[in-house]
Amino acid sequence: MNLAREWFAQGVALALLLSTAVAIIVTRMSREQDIGREVARQLFGQSRAMGVASGLLLVLGLIPGMPNLVFLAMGVGCGLVARWLRERDRQKARTPVLDEPPPPPVDVKDIGWEDVATVDLISLEVGYRLVPLVDKNQSGDLLARIRGVRRKLTQELGFLIQAVHIRDNLDLSPNSYRISLSGVPVGNGTVYPERELAINPGRVFGALNGIATRDPAFGMEAVWIDPALRDHAQSLGYSVVDASTVIATHLSFMVQQHAHELLGHEEAQQLLNSLGKSAPKLVEDLVPKLMPLSTVVKVLQGLLAERIPVRNLRAIVEALAENAARGNDPQTLLAQVRIALGRQIVQDVAGFADELPVITLESELEQLLVNSVAANGATPGLEPGLADRLQQRLADAARNQETVGEPAVLLVPPALRATLARFARAAVPQMHVLAWSEIPDNRRVRLVATVGRS
Repeated sequence: MNLAREWFAQGVALALLLSTAVAIIVTRMSREQDIGREVARQLFGQSRAMGVASGLLLVLGLIPGMPNLVFLAMGVGCGLVARWLRERDRQKARTPVLDEPPPPPVDVKDIGWEDVATVDLISLEVGYRLVPLVDKNQSGDLLARIRGVRRKLTQELGFLIQAVHIRDNLDLSPNSYRISLSGVPVGNGTVYPERELAINPGRVFGALNGIATRDPAFGMEAVWIDPALRDHAQSLGYSVVDASTVIATHLSFMVQQHAHELLGHEEAQQLLNSLGKSAPKLVEDLVPKLMPLSTVVKVLQGLLAERIPVRNLRAIVEALAENAARGNDPQTLLAQVRIALGRQIVQDVAGFADELPVITLESELEQLLVNSVAANGATPGLEPGLADRLQQRLADAARNQETVGEPAVLLVPPALRATLARFARAAVPQMHVLAWSEIPDNRRVRLVATVGRS
């Protein structure tokens, strides 16, 4: 009987140890904590658990035949621990809980000039479907084409064209793009990367199936076609280009139209610094001795506004230096610079042709305009009806010249050139307004039309 009781007691102790070990293992598997701390927390963290253990041990110690002394001693020990834990919990409950101090306020950095966003001089925004055109990882070639446009325009215009900032804009429609200069939109369009644009140059021999549109740069009729129709479209006389070429060409056109807005004091100073390496005395005598840099900038901008490159900077600076005694009026100096650049201006307009086809004004209208300019300054006082008829006559004459494949050149007295150039720029942008004094001696002129009052 005694042996059976001992086996029973040993079995109870082993079962207690086994259950405790399993509980500890399960807890260890479900928590990422130190096992020693976890055992101490579970065994001695709650007074109720120790009280239950004390009661069980005392009951086992009262069973006859059990190791009574051991179980009673363990039961009393667990009871004392349970009492101490219960007193500790009561002490914590009586102790007032102090609110944690609020976290210190985050030190917000004050704004400064570095937080002011700068405006990009030239920017191109694209819809999300056009992003692959500028992504090299997706075989986009628009970036390379834009670099080519910048290089070409820099060589043609005579000053460095700033980099084009390209970014996507979710506010645009997926296939749209927008060109901005100094933060102001100047052009936009819609392209289809999966198609090609067939442009009607003026004479084609058939129609094409596709999305009808107009070339965004020059306004010519065009059709977005499937790439498989490229050869067929070319056989009909169409000029076929891809979407990247359309955007790059439009960008080139807008930069040329607004080139005078892209040249400022910094660009002008860089041009003078470059010229100073080969002609230092010329540059030193001009700025700032004879005129301020701002006057040089105004003259260069005036040339670019009338599509005259500033490549021949030495001739421009020499003309400014020679005529500085006339004053620092940019318009007066611009007229003298144009005379110095007469050969270049006529060459750019007529090429190598022996004769320069010109349009002139009837003597009566010419005298009326001269008198009006003399009386009212740079803005002649023309009655609205006469101004409208004059614009219409100039536009008709320009179209006739385009029809025969010749440039539209209006030849006027020097006193009228600047005024009529501004007058014609809005209505007839393709017309070149030249003064008699700008025609080189070795160039012959041929009269093709005369514009009168009626």
